[in-house]
Amino acid sequence: MKKLNLLGFFLLGCFMVNAQDSTIKSSVRNVETKVDSVLALMTLEEKVGQLVQYNGSWDLTGPASEMNNKQKEDNLKAGKVGAMLNVLSVEATREAQKLVMENSRLKIPLMFGYDVIHGYTTIFPVPLAETASWDLEAMEKTAQIAALESAANGVNWTFSPMIDVSRDARWGRIMEGSGEDPYLTSKVAVAKVKGYQSDDLSNPKSIAASAKHFAGYGFGEAGRDYNTVHIGENELHNTILPPFEAAAEAGVATFMNAFNDLDGIPATGHKTLQRDILKRDWDWNGFVVSDWGSIPEMIAHGVAKDKKEAAKIALNAGSDMDMEGGAYESSLVGLVKEGEVSEDYINDAVKRVLRVKFKLGLFDDPYLYSNAELLEEISFEEHKNVARDVAKKSIVLLKNEKDLLPIKESAQKIAVIGPLADDKDTPIGNWRAQGEANSAVSLLEGLQNNISENVEISYAKGADLGVGERSFLMPLEINETDKSGFEEAINTASEADLVIMALGEDAFQTGEGRSQVNIGLAGVQQELLEEIYKVNQNIVLVLINGRPLEITWASENIPAIVEAWQLGSESGNAIADVLVGDYNPSGKLPVSFPRAVGQEPLYYNQKSTGRPSNPIHVTYSGYTDEKKDALYPFGFGLSYTDFEYEGLQLSSEEMDTDGSIQASITLKNTGDVEGKEIVQLYLRDLVASTTRAVKELKGFETVSLAPGESKTVTFEIDEKMLQFYSANRKWESEEGEFEVLIGGNSRDLQKATFSLKK
Repeated sequence: MKKLNLLGFFLLGCFMVNAQDSTIKSSVRNVETKVDSVLALMTLEEKVGQLVQYNGSWDLTGPASEMNNKQKEDNLKAGKVGAMLNVLSVEATREAQKLVMENSRLKIPLMFGYDVIHGYTTIFPVPLAETASWDLEAMEKTAQIAALESAANGVNWTFSPMIDVSRDARWGRIMEGSGEDPYLTSKVAVAKVKGYQSDDLSNPKSIAASAKHFAGYGFGEAGRDYNTVHIGENELHNTILPPFEAAAEAGVATFMNAFNDLDGIPATGHKTLQRDILKRDWDWNGFVVSDWGSIPEMIAHGVAKDKKEAAKIALNAGSDMDMEGGAYESSLVGLVKEGEVSEDYINDAVKRVLRVKFKLGLFDDPYLYSNAELLEEISFEEHKNVARDVAKKSIVLLKNEKDLLPIKESAQKIAVIGPLADDKDTPIGNWRAQGEANSAVSLLEGLQNNISENVEISYAKGADLGVGERSFLMPLEINETDKSGFEEAINTASEADLVIMALGEDAFQTGEGRSQVNIGLAGVQQELLEEIYKVNQNIVLVLINGRPLEITWASENIPAIVEAWQLGSESGNAIADVLVGDYNPSGKLPVSFPRAVGQEPLYYNQKSTGRPSNPIHVTYSGYTDEKKDALYPFGFGLSYTDFEYEGLQLSSEEMDTDGSIQASITLKNTGDVEGKEIVQLYLRDLVASTTRAVKELKGFETVSLAPGESKTVTFEIDEKMLQFYSANRKWESEEGEFEVLIGGNSRDLQKATFSLKK
């Protein structure tokens, strides 16, 4: 009776909400007390329920007719579910929440998650493309907009950002991350967390973020998705973990673990990663959710014989919530009673889940994210403007010979050719949330919208990229044989002053489960490009793709190449802004483009072998049939103007551990138009206790200059920037010499040297 009275007293305090102030969220100061109060009221079965996440696989506004869904509905009513995913609309989330709030004993509200990766309704560039803008403020803004649109549709938790460092263009999911560099990825991680979550989730228009996939997912062997990962402790700490630690320090609400194994241990069951590093060493207090079904997938990995053993391994390792795995709900209660899982571990996991729910304000108002009025406040037109702005910032100019760009007045007849030229769906990309199919502005439409009416624009598709239906679950069947459209395209190109060709990848050629052994222009695209080149060499190649492509022939022959990625809702308008010169391109590659797929994995921050590349000695570290370096390196990107770097200077040639030095360089716009340049700072540790990268990005600054204008750009270098995970198995700097390298990409750099004294 005493327990029931306590329950009633607590619930009265939790759920009597002032009607005029229903969106006020719980004070962080009181969260821990409230979490402990709720935990004290819970049975073991109710605790386990908070660690279960269901997929919303039925119409929650109607009867759950299927037996499996009926059981799920009963479990919701019994308070045995902590979260759901893929429940969309304020009506559906309200109905699901009502099942819990009107039937369960403790009335602990649900969280609703969804893969909001690069926008909810308004679709922004795929994450790899957006990272090419190097504009952290813009990235935070797009996450903020995605959070607002999600919250207005009942979602309060996104499975984003994906901050897996990846160096292999064969991996389809490279489109969902920020490329090959841990420093840049760390900066993007923080920007995205801030955008989604606002100020520690106190804003009702914010949603919880999830840093994924913890850890090593982007290093799958041979670029195959879900594949085994072979890395050492040095690589783990120096390359893979920094973005995750940055997200943890930024207060990300949740982490998602990875599908892969790491040195023989599935990440879902990896105690060192989850309990030791994340929760103990980083003192992070959010909760870890599994990826879809990754707990029972440890059976296929061969480390668990059944769901019960998988649940034991995962919970003991620190995986707090089971996403659609069915392992926790079927096994955890029994495992605790048998002494195989400590109830202290259960309590810790439940407290982590409750903590996030309190911070989201769900205990103050369980229906906070079922507010239809919020949707009326959204200006989708304003969001489209932001989408166009970040899209044009994400475009990278790879080549511009013959002065083809921006388009000149002399080009009175423009031929637009290619399977992606009038494609309104591919620019939306994979992981498109609720982005409407075929809703993007195509390249052809963008040109028609932005080029003078006096210019004649003709269009010929040339060829289909693929045939048949395609979706997230069904990739496109690539067209390898049909060239029936070639003749029309060739005739159209032969009569034009300028040819704009749109080639690349279908939206569903990249993304989860979309690894490829070939990363060139798929199907008949390469042949189409070469045939058009025979009749008209004034070609601007516009690449629409989600991963780095092998475009060596194009680089050697086509005078102008624009990397336009999959840019989202306003793709065509943004590309046109760049092509006509309304926007001077400023994007820089966040990932290296290979000369041949055989170079993959490829990245700029390699280590020097004992026998570095030597063109004279074929036994040295290179290839006998191709150059070792990238076709277009990390950080590369041209402008319609030219920039000159000169006079790199250091304020001192020595630095103490408690001091700093300044590295300065003069940047001058030597061209004829205003432009933006992303100035990049790299450092190299020349001698260390472990092998070190030949250079590592440590800073960048965007500078806008008028023609003839100069500016001195200064970076401050302190001891923390020199730290790495050393042979002593800790983060520290070591005394010795360091190189400072500054320039416009990771290849073309000026160099100076200083020493760290301890």
